[in-house]
Amino acid sequence: MAAGDLLTEADRLALDKTIRVAEQACRFEFSVYVGPAEGDDTRAWATRLHNRLVAPPRSVLILVDPTRRALEIVTGGDVRRHLTDAEVELAVLAMSSEFASGNLLAGLQRGITMLAEHARPQNTLHA
Repeated sequence: MAAGDLLTEADRLALDKTIRVAEQACRFEFSVYVGPAEGDDTRAWATRLHNRLVAPPRSVLILVDPTRRALEIVTGGDVRRHLTDAEVELAVLAMSSEFASGNLLAGLQRGITMLAEHARPQNTLHA
């Protein structure tokens, strides 16, 4: 996770805890990049970062470029089987709302939690 000077050490620890809880809940990996995106296309930069992760098919990457006011979420193939575009959009809206209020950490935590809850395997009852 790259966070530059936008998150304090305490913020980073809190974010790491949120990520650990999310990963335990849904069994997918979360990565967060906060900082400048290279090039003009933030989506392409986020995709390149996602592809460099240890297990891209089982990973979710959240990119926030505060200078450009850009937010990108890239999900791997395995994740997409459990997480719909509509669910990702809900997380983006929640995060954007927090970011607009100046709450970077709260926005990231809320979005990660929402994504993990939606990606969590469903309990099924067999009769």
